[in-house]
Amino acid sequence: MTQDARFEDGREAPLNLGALDADDLAVISSLVQDAVFPASEMRWDRKANRFALLLNRVRWEDQGKTRHAPERVQSVLIFQTVQGVASQDVPKGDVDTVLSLLSLSFEETDAPSGFLTLTFAGDGAIRLKVEAIDVSLKDVTRPYAAPSRKLPQHPD
Repeated sequence: MTQDARFEDGREAPLNLGALDADDLAVISSLVQDAVFPASEMRWDRKANRFALLLNRVRWEDQGKTRHAPERVQSVLIFQTVQGVASQDVPKGDVDTVLSLLSLSFEETDAPSGFLTLTFAGDGAIRLKVEAIDVSLKDVTRPYAAPSRKLPQHPD
């Protein structure tokens, strides 16, 4: 006989998550909120219909944050089925420009197609035209203490 997993049975481990619908995307959006990365760490592979970011995300899921400084971890955020990329106020390829990702959102046009938007601090945005939501988030390094030693704050 099988049992459902319990929250208490979970352990802290590198994330490896996927999103195939808007509800899944909301979970990934919450995990990448306040992630930072140089503008040079974005790639669009037209032939593979893939857009990817290498980012440093806050470990919002960290259960030990009361015992140690807030942590970040390098993660790869990959969008599949990308048919086009447009941006506004986002410098491309500049190693000196650090972007701060605020959210991911999806606007359906002709199900399951639509526009997936990455919104950045400072009013910048990237809009991906996608055949369907197919997003993955994978941690690729060990966590490290956030350089600021603080969690990002947002006004109410």
